[in-house]
Amino acid sequence: MSRLLVLTDRRLVPAGRSLAEVLRAVAAGGASTVLLRESDLPDGPRAELARSAQDAGLTVLAAHRPVPGCAGLHARAADPAPVTGAWGRSCHDRVEVDRAAAEGASWATLSPFAATDSKPGHGPPVAASAFRGLRLPTYALGGITPANAAAARAAGAHGVAVMGAVMRAEDPAAVVAALLREAG
Repeated sequence: MSRLLVLTDRRLVPAGRSLAEVLRAVAAGGASTVLLRESDLPDGPRAELARSAQDAGLTVLAAHRPVPGCAGLHARAADPAPVTGAWGRSCHDRVEVDRAAAEGASWATLSPFAATDSKPGHGPPVAASAFRGLRLPTYALGGITPANAAAARAAGAHGVAVMGAVMRAEDPAAVVAALLREAG
């Protein structure tokens, strides 16, 4: 699995740019996998965004509900394990990560790693020690930037999951490239 997982949120994209443009920049920066959130959209427009990301060369995981053609599903912490296919889960402590592993998840996110502009007041951050010795690849999520991506990996995270730093960026490709350098 990649060391970088980029989460989408079209509401964070600067005016004058589309999410599809950001996704092309994410691929140009070297990312290989995106987690398509946009759960408020109907299935058709969501599937179009997934195809756009795939056309850019990205592997797409769908958040919360399946999207045809996506490589997997990312469930909420309290959601039941999907019956088929590759899947992961959003987690907020080691107990939830352990539960996801026991239920057959292929990956997890553990958040928040740091204070985040995308979800003000979300936290407090999980202890860095929470990332050590987990039973499945777990991404540090929440407040991740190129400045702290290496610290997340040093804490034991498999990789970093990033939304705001990429979605808000003037140059998403440059931010992705910096994240990949730091997340090694």
